[in-house]
Amino acid sequence: MLGFVEILTGIGLATSAGLNAYIPLLMIGLLARFTSLMDLPTGWQWLENGWTLTILVLLLIVEFVADKIPLVDHANDVIQTFVRPTAGGLAFGAASAPSATVSDPGNFFSKHQWVAIAAGVIISLIVHGMKAASRPVINASTAGFGAPVASTAEDIFSTLMSAVAIILPFLIIFFIAGLIAAFVALRRRRRRRKALKAEQRAMRARAQDGQTLDLWR
Repeated sequence: MLGFVEILTGIGLATSAGLNAYIPLLMIGLLARFTSLMDLPTGWQWLENGWTLTILVLLLIVEFVADKIPLVDHANDVIQTFVRPTAGGLAFGAASAPSATVSDPGNFFSKHQWVAIAAGVIISLIVHGMKAASRPVINASTAGFGAPVASTAEDIFSTLMSAVAIILPFLIIFFIAGLIAAFVALRRRRRRRKALKAEQRAMRARAQDGQTLDLWR
C-alpha cells in the first residue's frame, strides 16, 4: 500500500511528465545516481544507468527545440501522446518504491503493484491533453510568437514540479492548483476569442446586408 507522501510524489512526477516526458525521468535518474534523495526500488535502477541518462539528455534536447517552433510543436504533441503517458507511468512507478517493483510478475498483478503505473499513465495523459489543447490557443492569439515562451514556462514548471515532488511533496497540491488555474484561464480566453470572432462576423454580415439594400433602392 502506498503512503500519502509516495502518492503525492508520484502525482507530481506524473504531472510533470505530462508537460515534458524526459525532465522527471532525468531528475529521478540523476538524484538516484548522485544523491541520497531518491532510492530506486529493485527493477527500476536502470533509470540511474549512465547510458539511460545520456539518452534522456539527448531526447530532452530534441523535445526542448521542437516544442518551441510553431506547427512543429503540434506534430511533437501528437508524437508525445504516446511518450508522455509512458514516462508518467514510469515516473510514478519509480517513485512508489517497493509497491512498483516488477521483478516478480506474479506479485506485480496479485498485489496490485500495477496501480501506481496505471495512475501515472492516466495523470500524464490528462495533463498532456491540457497542454496540447492550450498550445493552439496560444499560437493563434500571439501569431506563433507565444510558442517558445509557453514552452519555456512549461519546461521550468516541469523541472520545479519534479524537484518539489521529490524533496517537498506536500507542495505539489499548490503546483497542480496553479496548473489547473492556468488551463481554465486559457479556456476562458479561447471562448472570449470565439465569441468576439462570431460577433465580428455578424457585424460584417449586417453591413453587407445593408449595402445590398442600398443598391436595390
